[in-house]
Amino acid sequence: MGKRRLEDALQKMDYPVEVTYRSFELDPTMERDVPYNIYEKLAQKYGMSIEQAKSNCKNMEQMAKKAGLDFRFDSQILTNTFDAHRLVMFAKTKGLMHEMTERILKAYYSESKHIGNYNTLTELAKEVGLDPKEVTDMLANGDLSEEVRADEQTAQEYGIRSIPFFLVNKKYAITGAQPTETFVQSLQQIIDQDGPFTKGNEGIFCDDDGCELPPKG
Repeated sequence: MGKRRLEDALQKMDYPVEVTYRSFELDPTMERDVPYNIYEKLAQKYGMSIEQAKSNCKNMEQMAKKAGLDFRFDSQILTNTFDAHRLVMFAKTKGLMHEMTERILKAYYSESKHIGNYNTLTELAKEVGLDPKEVTDMLANGDLSEEVRADEQTAQEYGIRSIPFFLVNKKYAITGAQPTETFVQSLQQIIDQDGPFTKGNEGIFCDDDGCELPPKG
């Protein structure tokens, strides 16, 4: 949801953007095949009742709907996301990182697909134009694991403990799925503080670590 709202904000500001997604696991210890649902997980993690967890998720579904997203927590399949991150890294090498990320997020939040399952990941990869055999081999061989771990190490160095987290100009942080207008106001304040975006082809660069303004010149 934070990603969608940031994208909406950048469209309103009408600046060219290049987006790169970074790997971050909320729970690296989670199993691939999980014997519990999201409500049980939240209740255990935050010390709340199952009903409270359901209510919180229902509220999030409503917020997602307003952002044009379809979240379905009742049927969501929890899993370890490390291999999904490796697939996104692989897609990046083929120029399809954005498409792969979007497809995985939709599969997880809206379609109740098991994104820790290799067959599921391979099918999703095929849908966005990746070679299924190359994907199968990559997943089986453990390729790009170091790249994912490197991203996660960078997140630790920044002190990131939750997502979404946006680091702007390497010194301003925006955390959480803020309203679109909050993103617009925050980015405008940074422009006022650090100077306008560079005109021409170089626009603002944003990723899940944040947005970086082009050099003044």
